[in-house]
Amino acid sequence: MLNRLASGLGFPQVGHHRRFVTAIGIDAVGSGIWMPVSMIFFLATTHLSLVQVGLALSLSSLLSLPAAVLVGQQVDRFGSKTVLQAGNLLQGASFVLYPFADHVWSVALVVSASVIGRTAFWGSYSPMVTLISPPGEREKWFGFLGAMRNAGFAVGGVVAGAALTVDALWLYYAVALLNAASYLLSFVLLAGVAAHEPERAPHAHPSEVVGGWSTVLRDRGYAWLVGTNFTYAMASAALNVAIPVYVVEMLGLPGWVSATVFVINTLMIGVGQGLVVVRMTGALRSRIVALGLLCSAASFVVLLAAERLGVVAAVAVVLAGAVVYTLGELISGPVLATLAAESPPAALRGRYLATYQLSWNVATGVAPLLYAWLLDRGTGPAWLGMAAIALAGAAATVPMRRRLDHADRVVTNRAEVAT
Repeated sequence: MLNRLASGLGFPQVGHHRRFVTAIGIDAVGSGIWMPVSMIFFLATTHLSLVQVGLALSLSSLLSLPAAVLVGQQVDRFGSKTVLQAGNLLQGASFVLYPFADHVWSVALVVSASVIGRTAFWGSYSPMVTLISPPGEREKWFGFLGAMRNAGFAVGGVVAGAALTVDALWLYYAVALLNAASYLLSFVLLAGVAAHEPERAPHAHPSEVVGGWSTVLRDRGYAWLVGTNFTYAMASAALNVAIPVYVVEMLGLPGWVSATVFVINTLMIGVGQGLVVVRMTGALRSRIVALGLLCSAASFVVLLAAERLGVVAAVAVVLAGAVVYTLGELISGPVLATLAAESPPAALRGRYLATYQLSWNVATGVAPLLYAWLLDRGTGPAWLGMAAIALAGAAATVPMRRRLDHADRVVTNRAEVAT
């Protein structure tokens, strides 16, 4: 029955990958529990001010920034499964220590450990998915796991909402320890996952394989992919950074409208991601990415149109914009992830994907400041500026297709048969 349901939603057959899928789902629930309380936790459990907590979190981001490059090297050297498990252990250990952090320096240290562990997770996640999924079905797998993680975030968010409503000190500690337990459970489940890493010469150091970092830096096609993904990541950041501020502060709409935008996004991805991937079958990958970014740009224009409308009409337009916005994510996301994972040589996949992950890290750091600056100058500059970024990404798919072989292939959604 579950297999029929998965097939009906356009998802792959999990089969003997149940342990891996379960581990990723548990990780997502834990993350969903933590994300809504990440800053509030330290405000509730320490005597630090909002500014001091913000300083500690910023310091942790700076301290952990070089980890992305190091993670890529370790994936190539020790394998994606080993690094993924190490990331889980580090995150689990850091959250056990969260209740004991009560100074700026101690908060910065434990959060740095957590962020480094998270970096290890994302740096090894895509190589791991590539190992366990067959060529030809990777859009399906990345789409399925993305939808499942989204559902896990939603479940975790409900638990976090209950904790925030009760607002008891012991519950905040319980949330941190529950998150730690989720990472440790994922570690145990991953221990039983078979991952056949690419073969390399005995005792070869990653820097000696296929040219090391120099190969990554010289790959122009992959550079266009990283640039395109940066614009996609910037568009994705609008959901958390720009849309809530615009809806509540600038349009003056009720808070439930902003919450409904998140609900629409979560439900559409959870239910529709597989169906959208199935509809991609036979379409050129680069064109799919461009279409998704055009949807993102269109959604920003739709959101801008709500500015001059009455309350009821503005609510309808904002929700319509949320639908178009989510379509952009549904269309571009799985294909970009697949291109990033399939395009590199297997022996250097870790380093390539570390470079790809940096586009997410940079966007996460740039988007809050840039979008705040744009919104401060008015809704027109803000939404048109964001639309321009998405359009630039759509335009970048043209040279990407010319220089990146995998971008000039079609989505098959069926496993390739070895000949």
